Amino acid sequence: MARDHDVQALSDVDIHVYEAVASQALGGDPAELGALAHATGLEEDDVRRSLATLVEQGYVVPKGDGFGLGAHTFGLDY
Repeated sequence: MARDHDVQALSDVDIHVYEAVASQALGGDPAELGALAHATGLEEDDVRRSLATLVEQGYVVPKGDGFGLGAHTFGLDY
């Protein structure tokens, strides 16, 4: 059963990290922590905390050595 997601419960940092994961995972490869920190301009510890929230909420899933998109109910245009 799909979980209901509350995008409004995410912080601005979480949304920024989610968008970075989405843009890097477009080709199917996992988004790696270092690349996400570089893309967002955040410290790796901040990205790691945000990823933990995103994984807990089901927006992002661990994938190999990085992260991919989880099930979601909204679209992103790139």
